[in-house]
Amino acid sequence: MPKLHNKELNISNIGLRAFSENIQESGGSSTHVDWQPPAGGDREIGSKLADLVNHERIEAANHEAFARYLAANPVLVGVGVAREDLPDMDGKIILHAGAPVDWNDMCGPMRGAILGAVIYEGWAENLVDAEKMAVDGEIRFDPCHHHNAVGPMAGIISPSMPVWIVNNTEHGNQGFTTLNEGLGKVLRFGANSPEVIERLKWMEKSLAPTLNSAIQKTGPIELKPLIGQALHMGDEVHNRNAAGSSLLIKKLVVGALDSDAVQNEIKQMVSFIAGNDHFFLNLSMPSCKVMLDAAHGVPNSSMVTAMARNGVKFGIRVSGLSDQWFTTPAPVVDGLYFPGYSIDDAAADLGDSAITETAGLGGFAMAASPAITQFVGGSPADALVQSRYMRNITIGTNSQFTLPALDFAPTAAGIDVRKVVDTSILPVVNTGIAHKEAGVGQIGAGITSAPLDVFVQTIASLHQSVISSA
Repeated sequence: MPKLHNKELNISNIGLRAFSENIQESGGSSTHVDWQPPAGGDREIGSKLADLVNHERIEAANHEAFARYLAANPVLVGVGVAREDLPDMDGKIILHAGAPVDWNDMCGPMRGAILGAVIYEGWAENLVDAEKMAVDGEIRFDPCHHHNAVGPMAGIISPSMPVWIVNNTEHGNQGFTTLNEGLGKVLRFGANSPEVIERLKWMEKSLAPTLNSAIQKTGPIELKPLIGQALHMGDEVHNRNAAGSSLLIKKLVVGALDSDAVQNEIKQMVSFIAGNDHFFLNLSMPSCKVMLDAAHGVPNSSMVTAMARNGVKFGIRVSGLSDQWFTTPAPVVDGLYFPGYSIDDAAADLGDSAITETAGLGGFAMAASPAITQFVGGSPADALVQSRYMRNITIGTNSQFTLPALDFAPTAAGIDVRKVVDTSILPVVNTGIAHKEAGVGQIGAGITSAPLDVFVQTIASLHQSVISSA
């Protein structure tokens, strides 16, 4: 003991950070280990988790699911119409972001966007009549994810809207989403004024046919190479899509000039995309959707295949747990707010765009996009740490998406619910922040995390599926 006291000590502290800080404040040396009990200290869930760790059937299922995700090949084949191309879009139906939610429980931006879609469809002439239809149950609401689709923010897709068609040529499944409207007062943030409807009609009547004509001339456009190149040019393809949008224009212009589209429509198309750095987001999202849908439905797999927010609940889907949604209250993001706004003005986290993080992009790839930290908060050094940290909760990495700032290391991909619950390391998500009232628009952006509780919920169901019913 005397010898021990005469040596300089470095104390390892596990658990409460305050103990480590007290040692350091007293002049001592201490290394803090950021550890929490598995499952937030829930002994029953912890016991079930122990049964699932290194389980042979789960490991085999995850190997298959992850291989299907990696092999998927998203290809843009055209622009269609929701009622014609999405499954089960008959009648008065409107799709929304996130897990199922009733009209009475919807947040302000989602309600506003739905009312705008009702007027856009011609089902009502004014907002009062549109709201009466929603209240009276004349409209069927369903998640975009149930129709092979994804939608940013409010996520609204109505039958007449033009949609990108993305085929997974490896497995045969498809993904869809609407065309990106740009920023400001747009439908996805709940705006529904006449100018919003007029823009949507122009996108339907002019922009969509021009885009489709261009794609038919260029031929199918493989999207994985575009995403990979965009990562090398400073995008993370969630909240920064400047490079991806520019790369897309390069491909579309040649096809458009060779098509039957009139010059003025081509000019309007190019001008609209060039003025909208988020345009490529609505292609990165369905690309991620088809890759993850290819991995969905593998019995016994613990791989997350969707993370989505509806402004009320944060939900996830897991490959081996059929089509169940596991949900918990959506967080309000404490991010960077535009002048004049604060967290008190914000809606809870909203949108299907966390599909990018689920696929190893977005927040998982922020190391590729130091500029994004100026928009969502943090620093470039934080972005490097977060991209590395996510490797602790994933099945593997995706060598098709690499990060220059990390010596071209592959992105972490294939979130494993067991690893999240075991380590309490939460999937990072960078996100836009909508005002809680319809139509105000985006009021900020920030970095948040998926809530631990939603992953804890999966353990009992996975245990029942894999062990109890074996």
